[in-house]
Amino acid sequence: MVAILSCLSMQPRLHTKRSSPAGAEISSREWTRAWATVAANSFGGPAGQIAVMHDEIVTKRRWIGERRFLHALNYCMLLPGPEAQQLATYLGWLLRGPRGGLFAGALFILPGFVSIMALSILFTAYGDLDWVAGLFFGISAAVIAVVASAVLRIGRRVIKNSQMFAIAALSFVGIFVFELPFPLIVAVAALIGLVGGQTRPDLFNLVQGHDESSATDDVDVLVGDQDIALGRPSWGRALRVLATGLALWFGPIALLASTFGSSSVFFDVAWFFSTAAVLTFGGAYSVLAYISQESVNTFGWLEPGEMISGLGMAETTPGPLIQVVQFVGFVGPYRSPGSMGAMQAGLFGATIATWVTFIPSFLWIFLGAPFIEHLRGRPSLTSALSTITAAVVGVVLNLAVWFALFTLFERVTEHRRFGALLYQPELSSLNLAAAAIAIGSAIAIFRFKTPTLKVVTAAAAVGIVYQLFLA
Repeated sequence: MVAILSCLSMQPRLHTKRSSPAGAEISSREWTRAWATVAANSFGGPAGQIAVMHDEIVTKRRWIGERRFLHALNYCMLLPGPEAQQLATYLGWLLRGPRGGLFAGALFILPGFVSIMALSILFTAYGDLDWVAGLFFGISAAVIAVVASAVLRIGRRVIKNSQMFAIAALSFVGIFVFELPFPLIVAVAALIGLVGGQTRPDLFNLVQGHDESSATDDVDVLVGDQDIALGRPSWGRALRVLATGLALWFGPIALLASTFGSSSVFFDVAWFFSTAAVLTFGGAYSVLAYISQESVNTFGWLEPGEMISGLGMAETTPGPLIQVVQFVGFVGPYRSPGSMGAMQAGLFGATIATWVTFIPSFLWIFLGAPFIEHLRGRPSLTSALSTITAAVVGVVLNLAVWFALFTLFERVTEHRRFGALLYQPELSSLNLAAAAIAIGSAIAIFRFKTPTLKVVTAAAAVGIVYQLFLA
């Protein structure tokens, strides 16, 4: 893939004093060490991941100036997909062209890919062991508090008036009660934002990027405002990048359809996660509701509680949270392997899910970076992002309630009336141990501001002890 993309000359024309890319001054050993450090420490969600990247690339090594870093981050915030991984790709591209972007972006994914693959094998092959069951029991209970904190964190960004509150509330009712598809909710929210941004920007233009004007670049950074600026975008180059990216994205899907058939689990995994990849506005939590809804209710790949375990895996391993798709892509084919062995099918499905989830992220960066000056700061885009983020608050709240119901109660009854779905938990089936772990996790997160990784790890340990000695 590196050779194919590199031959397209995706590095834009740069106004620079250097005759070679700035990254050519960096040794291969130092380059690899820097991005490996970023990848190995990419815990704690996008905020923590971006902070690690800033510390390593901007503060410590001084490869990118502050203003250029914020400029890239603001662009990545507009895109669907994991913004930290896209930022790594962008910075790698800025320093060393497409090869640098592919290296930085792919290495950012690798530790999480290996970790979640190992945990998926443990979950499916050894999940009946007491200590393994306890591990995921504790993780699942803690995730309820983690998702609740995500609701508040995202809500603070945008729920600043009654209009945004109404969008969030309607989004929650739409997906939780009426099971409206997530793509429809995103589309309606974006439309409202585009219209609202034109008529009442004071009410809808709320999600802002980072202020670049207040940042100052030191003179000794490799890439700063004084050294580099994007030239005029080339539409010919853009078409070549688009054609290559779409071929790498949809070519394997077509091959799966011709080899296994369009009704196979492998094609379903590829097509489903290709759809999910373009819907991750507002962070991974937003699309998790869609993934949960479809993988549990439509495809039947997972039980509700198992989806929570997958999210716990992604929370406790390095890399983007959206890498939970790898777990889902593993379990579905593992349980419906067709002519393959179960483990072989799981490994293959997890790889497919990862490929179609992250290929679009590389495409957005390589295709869109030359147009960044034209996109950044447009009020219409900002207002659309604001309303989408408000809708995401409702979607993530739905996820928190749904997780809580199926984790804390052993029996939950569904009632359907006039197109609405209502869940009724049986109070006598409340799992007191799960409730205790969830409450303890919530106290740790909200009262003591304990990092998510420590909370989930501690909950896993408590779950193991409970399962081995108290259950």
